[in-house]
Amino acid sequence: METKQYAIKCFKDEAQAILDLIPQLTDDFDKAVELIYHCKGKLIITGVGKSGHIGAKIAATLASTGTPSFFVNPLDAYHGDLGMFSTEDVVLAISNSGNTDELLRFIPLLLERNIPIIGMSGNPKSLLAQYATCHLNIAVKREACPLNLAPTSSTTATLAMGDALACALMEVRHFKASDFAQFHPGGSLGKRLLSKVKDYMVSTNLPIVSLDDKISDTIIEISKTKQGIAVAIDNGKIVGVVTDGDVRRAMQTKQDIFFTLTVKEIMSTSPKIIKDSAKLSDAESLMRKYNIHTLVVVNDTQQFVGIIDSFACL
Repeated sequence: METKQYAIKCFKDEAQAILDLIPQLTDDFDKAVELIYHCKGKLIITGVGKSGHIGAKIAATLASTGTPSFFVNPLDAYHGDLGMFSTEDVVLAISNSGNTDELLRFIPLLLERNIPIIGMSGNPKSLLAQYATCHLNIAVKREACPLNLAPTSSTTATLAMGDALACALMEVRHFKASDFAQFHPGGSLGKRLLSKVKDYMVSTNLPIVSLDDKISDTIIEISKTKQGIAVAIDNGKIVGVVTDGDVRRAMQTKQDIFFTLTVKEIMSTSPKIIKDSAKLSDAESLMRKYNIHTLVVVNDTQQFVGIIDSFACL
């Protein structure tokens, strides 16, 4: 058997493990979402070993989608980190067996402070399930591991249940792309949604031509920048643009008189314009709508102040 067949089997086994979670969903999932949604404090996620690693990822996903959350190792809670917990918090405790000793020794400390516990385990009859305010069943029939030993399908199922919580909470909160960008200002999405056109436009050495300029001079102006465009200005107003495409079309259709042509004879008279105060995402949408790669930028008084292209939106 080719080794990639082992990968295919692993994919299928883990995919099936996720699908098997569907019939295991109960009203406790709704209760868990409600607990987290109405939480006035933080969602604190805890777990030991592989469950802890998955818990840290779930915490990161929830934090980036509108749920204040972080991960705490229960072992650290015994040595001072319990001070991070408050009665307004909710705890998501993860254990595949539901009987992990290090985690269970931590549970009474939470119950004593009346902190709600969402249990996530593969055993709905476990001690964790019994102590929990609500329980999410992540049981799998077997691990994808050939020996049925290494946490594979079980950790995938746990991660999927965490993602399900995050997605449900995003829907309940009406979480939007703009909200997501607030938590990811350094990413490409954050850049497009939070940045302004003026932050990324070309604003110096702008290619400007007059209506009577010859095409040879226009080509020189177009070559000033990498945007492939020159803007025609008449009496201080934008009256058109000449693009690389306009030049090529003129060369093909008017070869005999090409070098005698002027800007007003080849320019496009309906340039797409955007304000410098607009969001970068608006520029991207406008370029996509008209299937173009460059926009002319104006200020509040409609003066030509820059050029922005699709590369700036990446």
